[in-house]
Amino acid sequence: MKRNNLWLSATISGLVLAGAFAPAQASSHREAPFLTKAPKVDGTDFYMFRSYAAGREGFVTMIANFQPFQDPQGGPNFYQFDENALYEIHVDNNGDAKEDITFQMRFKNTSKGIALPIGGKSIRIPLINSSTISGVNPASLNVRETYTIDMVKGDRRSGTRTRLAAVTGGATEFDKPVDNIGDKTFGSATAYETYANLHMYDLNMGTCGNGRVFVGQRKEPFYIAVGKIFDLFNLNPLGPEVGGNKNDLEGKNVSSIAIEVPIACLTNGTEPVIGAYATASLRQGRLLNPAPKTGI
Repeated sequence: MKRNNLWLSATISGLVLAGAFAPAQASSHREAPFLTKAPKVDGTDFYMFRSYAAGREGFVTMIANFQPFQDPQGGPNFYQFDENALYEIHVDNNGDAKEDITFQMRFKNTSKGIALPIGGKSIRIPLINSSTISGVNPASLNVRETYTIDMVKGDRRSGTRTRLAAVTGGATEFDKPVDNIGDKTFGSATAYETYANLHMYDLNMGTCGNGRVFVGQRKEPFYIAVGKIFDLFNLNPLGPEVGGNKNDLEGKNVSSIAIEVPIACLTNGTEPVIGAYATASLRQGRLLNPAPKTGI
């Protein structure tokens, strides 16, 4: 697996707002003890800015990053989102510090149970892929990761909910690209970029216009000498930029949820200012077996 630059329709510029994460009622960047047990809901950073690529000036891009400190060699499972979690981006467009619009993402992992002939028997493989990968949901991909997007207006739990669909074909379930396993799987870094780009989808958002979404692994964009900071601020600001002297995240990846939305879908009347933040939530309680066997 290799590192991939963060992209959607624009790079970070213009209006940039940092949002506070509250994944599973804990903090982010492994700052709370709970998150050491639930890394898939660990939110790192949230970016929001006005898109400025040609023809996209009327859009806002929001990017929520999760699962920090991903190493490129993170197999065999790599870095999937949590099927039991609810990932959300919240927008406040009237200044009352409450969400007015929420984008909710839920994920599902489906095992295909790929089996290969080994020693005269058909043996299921424990790997995420059986051969090279190209295209969306290829037969060689052993675990298919998909997600849905709901747009909720009003309260995040009781507001008006709309399941967003693709502009082309009307699908409401979207494929996430598998992480960059390596050059033998994809052929080259350029080939992986081509593959990942197939997973950017145009979204029908109703009368306010169409948006688009990409969810997948990207290079960690944050910059910090995190190891030296926790080592009693053992910093060397004048030293060379080598060996993680100033940026320990240079070789790391994150899992990104990036959505680009027409400004008209987000603003409240003529008010041009919005605020946003991201969360990842888990249920407080979970029943593993509603009818356990007796005599245990």
